[in-house]
Amino acid sequence: MFDIEGRRRKARTMVSVLSECSDRPLAGLHALNVGGSAGIIDEYLSRHFASVTGIDIDETAIQFARKTFNNENLHFETGDAMALRYEADTFDVVVCSQVYEHVPDAGKLMAEMYRVLKPGGKIYFAAGNRLMYREPHYNLPLLAVIPRPLAHRYLRLVGKGEYYYEKHFTYWGLKHLVCSFSVTDYTPLIIRDPDKYQARYMMKTGTLKHGLARFISRYAIWLVPGYIWVLEKPMTTMRNAEVM
Repeated sequence: MFDIEGRRRKARTMVSVLSECSDRPLAGLHALNVGGSAGIIDEYLSRHFASVTGIDIDETAIQFARKTFNNENLHFETGDAMALRYEADTFDVVVCSQVYEHVPDAGKLMAEMYRVLKPGGKIYFAAGNRLMYREPHYNLPLLAVIPRPLAHRYLRLVGKGEYYYEKHFTYWGLKHLVCSFSVTDYTPLIIRDPDKYQARYMMKTGTLKHGLARFISRYAIWLVPGYIWVLEKPMTTMRNAEVM
């Protein structure tokens, strides 16, 4: 939550990707960060967007954000990602980074983001793959892969918790989750050229890890431990309104 440099690194990648895929300058767009936590990413985004609204269900994190960051175009609210309080077609961009696995119903999360996004608007969607070797929240191998009853026991056995609440999807489950959107998969692009997308924190070019990642992203994308996708809401709603 409070790793300032770590979260700013992620924000730089977000800005790089969104700048490339947007047909309008970010400075004229209004963004919502779902699950923004302590506001570090939101503050960085506010330097590039017309306005940024960060929401999180964690009241402590939101209070920290309000006390720490006071940019005029930056707003923080306590809110449930599965029941957003905003009108339909409000935001040009939504950021949803490593959030879907934390909510009880990822389908509701996706439906709400679809609703508040303007037709033609985009979602920066960063998501972990269930088929990952090391689960990042507990730093345990194969925790996300094994059946949930065994995952609960695993956590208790190593003394890291009572229940494994996170619900990761496989690559195919994620594709089904975002089926209402058109999807641009930036994962192989970022892996191919981390420098271009401000992603050297993920891997350095020319290393063995980088070579392996490039191979897997090309021939077995379903095994990549995490994805960065840009989701676009169809323009159908706008066209229908014009016809009427």
